[in-house]
Amino acid sequence: MLSISRTCAMTLALAGVLASTALSAIPAAAQGPTGGQPTSGEPTATEFYVPKQNHYHEAQRQIADLRSSGDRAAADSLGEMISTPQAVWVTGSDPTTVTQEVRNTTHRAAGKRQVPVLAAYNLPFRDCSQYSAGGATDVAGYKAWVDALAAGIQDRAAMVVLEPDGLGIIPWYTALDGNLEWCQPAEANSATAAAERFEMLNYAVDQLKALPNTKVYLDGTHSAWLGTGEISSRLVKAGVQKADGFFLNVSNYELTERQLKFGSWVSQCIYYATEINPGAYGSCASQYYPASPSDFSTWGLTDAWYAQNVGAAANAPSSDELAHFVIDTSRNGRGPWVPSASYPDPQVWCNPPSRGLGYLPTSDTGNELADAFLWIKVPGESDGECSRGLTDNDGVDPEWGRVDPSAGAWFPEQAVDLIANTSAPVRP
Repeated sequence: MLSISRTCAMTLALAGVLASTALSAIPAAAQGPTGGQPTSGEPTATEFYVPKQNHYHEAQRQIADLRSSGDRAAADSLGEMISTPQAVWVTGSDPTTVTQEVRNTTHRAAGKRQVPVLAAYNLPFRDCSQYSAGGATDVAGYKAWVDALAAGIQDRAAMVVLEPDGLGIIPWYTALDGNLEWCQPAEANSATAAAERFEMLNYAVDQLKALPNTKVYLDGTHSAWLGTGEISSRLVKAGVQKADGFFLNVSNYELTERQLKFGSWVSQCIYYATEINPGAYGSCASQYYPASPSDFSTWGLTDAWYAQNVGAAANAPSSDELAHFVIDTSRNGRGPWVPSASYPDPQVWCNPPSRGLGYLPTSDTGNELADAFLWIKVPGESDGECSRGLTDNDGVDPEWGRVDPSAGAWFPEQAVDLIANTSAPVRP
């Protein structure tokens, strides 16, 4: 098990970094699509909502334990971490309760002149019934749930991250290459499940965008997952052109600099395959070709493809005509995990050790297509019980020396690990 004392060597620097408000916390390394730096941190950026219901009491107990053990630096930094804006996950199945909880959240945020980020997570067969299984049981139930969500928001400001993994994992879906994907739950109707997924997402976009002050973003996966053309085609089917855009890297660890490039490619691929060469999603350049996914120095090849095929087109789009995106930076300060040991299934996405907090939430990203860096996945929350594919270890995660908490539960060892390994620069 990771010992709390591991954080004793941590400096007080993080506490100072996290103490910055969302209005002034601007990543130094964020590059815009033309190489520009973030703009000045004058009070033009959105101030995002800081909820207290995200494991607030567990974190407070951990802070008290750290103080009593003499580790004041870790205690202070953990306090700053939970005081940073982050998403409120809406997962309850009862529509009446959902309306009340969302109404409470948006009222509190409005009273503070802050914008809440709501992660709506209730699709049938979400996460393909794996670690985060659950959700509505049918299309009608999901639509009623969306109506309840909208009723809780009404005319108050909100940013909705609509169904993480909702487009990355689709039950019984046939991809652009004609192959049936791996998510094939026996309980789902193989003939209708994929079409119903798009029906439900389109319904949610329509209902939420009918609200006057709600922004809606759909699942764009991340740069180490689906190719640009594949996710672009799914986003269009789900209604991205009616939404405000898409989100990247939720609950994952991919570096922000890669998401900025990937997001710009997805935006341009959507435009290319709907306005320039309709239906040609498979022709879009991606992180897999002509670039090499493991060699970031080659990603300029894909930039060049879009410059030639979209930027230089007779009907080249402005940034306002392209889909925008937001990036989850809550745990990507050190990028993805590369295991040092060999496991049957390393599960690199599941509670990887030695990761760090990423850029603080801000809408001042310095990139004309990136609307915000957000903490969508709550740092300190477990990804699930990760066994690394081992079957004779009583469920113990060998990287942490314990059975990991269930998905969404507070993971105190991981919380202090994220703080100890924070490395994302923040411009003063």
